[in-house]
Amino acid sequence: MYVEKLIPIDDVKRPWPLVFIHGAGQTGSNFLNTPDGRKGWASWLLDQGYMIYLIDQTCRGRSSHHLSNGPTITYPAELAEKRWTACRDYHLWPEATLHTQWPGSGRIGDAIFDAYYASTVPSLADPAAEQVLMRTAGACLLDRIGPAILITHSQGGTHGWLWADARPELVKAIVAVEPAGPPFQSTVTKASNAKRFGITDVALVYDPPVAMTPDDERPLQTESYQAANGSTYTLQQEPARTLANIHSVPVLVVTGEASSHAAYDEFTVQFLRQAGVRVEHLKLEEKGIHGNGHLQFLEMNNLEIIELLEKWIAKIA
Repeated sequence: MYVEKLIPIDDVKRPWPLVFIHGAGQTGSNFLNTPDGRKGWASWLLDQGYMIYLIDQTCRGRSSHHLSNGPTITYPAELAEKRWTACRDYHLWPEATLHTQWPGSGRIGDAIFDAYYASTVPSLADPAAEQVLMRTAGACLLDRIGPAILITHSQGGTHGWLWADARPELVKAIVAVEPAGPPFQSTVTKASNAKRFGITDVALVYDPPVAMTPDDERPLQTESYQAANGSTYTLQQEPARTLANIHSVPVLVVTGEASSHAAYDEFTVQFLRQAGVRVEHLKLEEKGIHGNGHLQFLEMNNLEIIELLEKWIAKIA
């Protein structure tokens, strides 16, 4: 796994470094600068005295892929338009009309969109295979650098849970920006066996332990509920098992007002709370920050958002 270490010019002023874990089709470059040339989250946090680690997920970008790792997928530019950069034009979910923060039109042919899309890369097609590789790589990284705070995004959120599960004493906190969800579902593949372990596709440590089952079955007993917005979501049956290693790690889940995640991040939060995790849910609009989609770290008010998140991080660090 490719890892880039960044040290503040005026020396490190914070006790623990921040490790960024990007989402599907992305690389660590997401967090350095925006596609229209503004300062990114990692660059701003360097100015605040944090040591930063940027990674490229295994078999992705600068962490080179080998054919033996399995097939890859690339999402088309049209998908990026509809779900992330110009979602207000497509109305695929009710909150999409609130999206105002993407710089430029968000459409193919716009210079800012084209710069963004040029930075995307193929990802492993099998999420479980990717999670196995990333769990091993993440544990090795934490063993080398010591305690750290993780900042995850989207598909990278699954790796944050797995790293904390593998090395709970070294993960001091997780800021999960719109983590892959909702529990036991995939909004991308629609596979019936998605996230068999609730928030991941591969095993997490539960108390009481779960019995291993065939790949097409859930090892956890579940129950479905009807949400106020009409969607169906799934949690553990009560009494719920506890996430034995993750429950002691403070978690902040962050959701943008106009993102598709506005409809279901709350279910991820409910799942974590049910499993004993100390989690807070930050909805940006409740702090007066409006119009953000799924790629909030690249949007026009990205620094306003990271300033808010840093206040939570500073309490931990």
